Amino acid sequence: MKKADKIAGMDDAWDKDGMLGNDAAYAALADPETQKAIEDALSMQMISIRLPRSVIDTFKALAVLEGIKYQPMMREALIRFANGKARRILMDAAAQQTSQRRQEGPRKASSKTKKAA
Repeated sequence: MKKADKIAGMDDAWDKDGMLGNDAAYAALADPETQKAIEDALSMQMISIRLPRSVIDTFKALAVLEGIKYQPMMREALIRFANGKARRILMDAAAQQTSQRRQEGPRKASSKTKKAA
């Protein structure tokens, strides 16, 4: 939907009084096949998580400053954390292997290397 086509007051109805999100008259559940197709296309999976209200409020405030909704901001924060943590683990493992190799000293030449010489 283009910004020009946006229905006036739509954001308020979702965010402030929750009318659109709380009234069954405004909601329809997609069939399981459609839900799976959407999740597959986005490479995403819907989850449910309980968080302290203060954390949600912080993300909402930050999202306002960034001009985005808070849920995509939370998703980005989780992705950044997971990627950063994985990178640190990999770097630590590589550093540990390098250290072990240095402690072991030079490796003996294999029999193939000896024959070639």
